[in-house]
Amino acid sequence: MAIRVKYFASLRERMGRAEETLTADEALTVADVWRRVSGAQPVPPNLLAAVNQEYGSFSQAVHDGDEVAFFPPVTGG
Repeated sequence: MAIRVKYFASLRERMGRAEETLTADEALTVADVWRRVSGAQPVPPNLLAAVNQEYGSFSQAVHDGDEVAFFPPVTGG
């Protein structure tokens, strides 16, 4: 299966890319996707994730063709 992974804001700079495609032969969760794209780095505190443009949890399953986005919390005032 192929999963499109996107990075936003400061995370995009940290990862050194805006997006990539992850391929896998087995079922994955959002946490699995993070582990694979980050080189098994721990999930940064407060990191948010979305699946197909809706907020998701790190235990959420992802499927072939899904888009997973990671981004830091949004602040403003």
